[in-house]
Amino acid sequence: MKKEDCIFCKLANGEIPTATLYEDEWFRVILDASPASMGHALIIPKEHFENLYELEDELASKALVLAKKLVTKFTGALGCQGYNIVQNNGAVAGQTVFHFHMHLIPRYDKDKVGLGWKMGTLTEADKNKLLNLLAE
Repeated sequence: MKKEDCIFCKLANGEIPTATLYEDEWFRVILDASPASMGHALIIPKEHFENLYELEDELASKALVLAKKLVTKFTGALGCQGYNIVQNNGAVAGQTVFHFHMHLIPRYDKDKVGLGWKMGTLTEADKNKLLNLLAE
C-alpha cells in the first residue's frame, strides 16, 4: 500500500521522474539526488514501510538479494573498489525519509565518504549484560 504524502512512495511508483537504474514489481532503484559518492543509488520498495521493523520478511530477503545483484554489476561498471550497503532505522540512526530504503554507496580509493564510528571496547560486564538482555 502506498502512502499519499510519502515522497519515496511517489519516487518508487514513477509519480516523480527519477534516474531509474532498475525496476521490478517490488522495487525501483534510483540514483540518489544527494549522493555520497559517484553512483550512489537507493533501493526503494513500491509499497510503504516506514522502516525495517515494518518490512515483511519476504520483501526484506528480496531487498538484500537485489542489493547483492546490483553491487556486483555496478562494481565492474563503475570501477569502484568496494561498496557500503546502508540502511537506517529511526531518526537517531540517521533515517531522514521514513520509507524503508537501502543505500548502495560505491567506495573509491581516497574518497571522502564519511561512514564509520569510533571503536569502543566490549567489557566483560557489558558482554554478560547484553547476552542476558538479548537472550530473552
